[in-house]
Amino acid sequence: MDDSLQINRLKSGDKDALYSLYDKYSGALYGVVLRMCRNKELSEDLLQEIFVTIWKKIDQFDPDKGKFYTWAYRIARNKTLNALRKTDLLIQTEDMSVYNGIEEEETSQNFEALNGVINNLEPHHQKVIELVYFKGYTHREAHKIMDVPLGTFKSYVRQALKQLQTNYPLTLWIVLTCLDVFDHG
Repeated sequence: MDDSLQINRLKSGDKDALYSLYDKYSGALYGVVLRMCRNKELSEDLLQEIFVTIWKKIDQFDPDKGKFYTWAYRIARNKTLNALRKTDLLIQTEDMSVYNGIEEEETSQNFEALNGVINNLEPHHQKVIELVYFKGYTHREAHKIMDVPLGTFKSYVRQALKQLQTNYPLTLWIVLTCLDVFDHG
């Protein structure tokens, strides 16, 4: 079904429309949240909060200003950044168990390999990749953090991706697939 139909149904209070949008976008949004916070339980909790917010604020969505995924992505990003900024240490967020599963070890090894490739880039290229693809900042936010003009920042992103594509074509494809930067509209 077309998103506009689902969005109109959702604006009318149709829960099935929310379920349909959840089915379509939850995987991509979960990936964004998980990459930003690197905590499976927190990511799952945030995903629920994101869709509750979508339910409550769907009237604020304007299709003339952008795609639904972009709007939902901004909600996901903001919720995640807010959660990461919280410093409430009364709630245990770390897994204190002795056993760590194989999947967790493999993920750690994959991040180490990816970090090795990214560490071969020039420092300013490493920083743009970190800010945009791992911390979830927009170009407009990240260029201010690096204290460079927006155009220069965008050039750094293009240069970094080109270096990865030239020197590590398979790695770049894996990075882009894992980071889910392809348009979901």
